[in-house]
Amino acid sequence: MKIRAVIFDWAGTTVDRGSLAPVRTLERVFADAGVPILEEEARRDMGIAKRDHIAALFSIPRVREAWETKQERGVLPRDVDDLYERFIPLQFSCLKEYSQVLPGVPELTDELRRRGIKIGSTTGYTRAMLDVLVEHAAGQGYAPDCSFSPEDAGAGRPHPFMIYAAAIKMQVYPMKAIVKVGDTVSDIQEGLNAGCWAVGVAATGNSTREVLQAAGAHYVVDSVTDLPMILDLLDK
Repeated sequence: MKIRAVIFDWAGTTVDRGSLAPVRTLERVFADAGVPILEEEARRDMGIAKRDHIAALFSIPRVREAWETKQERGVLPRDVDDLYERFIPLQFSCLKEYSQVLPGVPELTDELRRRGIKIGSTTGYTRAMLDVLVEHAAGQGYAPDCSFSPEDAGAGRPHPFMIYAAAIKMQVYPMKAIVKVGDTVSDIQEGLNAGCWAVGVAATGNSTREVLQAAGAHYVVDSVTDLPMILDLLDK
């Protein structure tokens, strides 16, 4: 079956090498609250909606116990709300700094369009944050045909709804004609749950090759610039 669309993640996949913007912001938010977190803790659930990501950090025993010691009580829903409210302006303040399009991405999108392949994107960022990325990426030569955030589709990763919305927008079916590409476990889960091909990106983002393979990725590449050879295999 010929591939008709590719849906990319943003941070760590097409922009922001190392997916640093969300990591550094989460580290700062928790540090400001008196409970520093480790980089590997911040990365564990990368790719999901940001409020959900903050809530997930409290499921890490060390983080939860440190918070309970600091606050002298258990974690409450309002704690997640408060941290998320602090997260939003801090994330906006550093998005531009970390919105550099990765080398080869504009050329890759030109190649995909030459092949007649449509280009979509999904993210764990809010719609307003995604709008900032879309604007800055367009100025650097990367402009997907459509972009969706969790709030656009009703839920974020690992749910498949953003991919479904992109498929409708691009008028592409069946789902096996779509390749989802991303650097996190939640990206792979999103693609698999949608019934797409799932390709992990190991060298520019959040997760190692082994982690992405264990998550069920059909293929893992170092960067998105390696994608054409995967498409060649899928189109045989």
